[in-house]
Amino acid sequence: MGYVLAGDFRKGITFEMEGNVMVIVDFQHVKPGKGAAFVRTKIKNVMTGSVLERTFNPTDKFETAHIERKAMEYLYYDGEFYYCMDTETYEQIPLTQDQMGDALNFIVENSKVTVSFYREKPFSVEPENFVTLQITICEPAVRGDTATAGTKPATLETGFKIQVPMFVNEGDYIKVDTRDGTYMSRV
Repeated sequence: MGYVLAGDFRKGITFEMEGNVMVIVDFQHVKPGKGAAFVRTKIKNVMTGSVLERTFNPTDKFETAHIERKAMEYLYYDGEFYYCMDTETYEQIPLTQDQMGDALNFIVENSKVTVSFYREKPFSVEPENFVTLQITICEPAVRGDTATAGTKPATLETGFKIQVPMFVNEGDYIKVDTRDGTYMSRV
């Protein structure tokens, strides 16, 4: 295992702190006129998703955490676990709802996902950046309705609710940006 000094922190670096795996979300090296320099950070616990603001001495040393990311395919939900399959070995792994997280808003059976592992334990699932999903519930557009600024609510096949343009209808397939959950285009 390698080590990283707080003075070498950069966005995206993962390290162990107090038994947790943290990732640097944001950082700033501060050199005040008087007193010692320090590193102000915003760090995220990769297991729980909680974000903390912490300051460190630049010489503070942390063990680096190696995160493995695997391309997998979401298969099915059995009522208790969500099963994903390694596309190279065909090994299936069960994941909990907490491990699946927000990915459940954007994936259906056979969706491609990226599963992150720490010490061979899966902890998070990310959908592809852009997915195509079907609209299952959507009100028809009302002629002359401009109060909603040209959008209306719709529900996707995953149950996720999204704002779509007036011309989109129930049954349409749309492209969604999974990073912020917004409508991109009709497919």
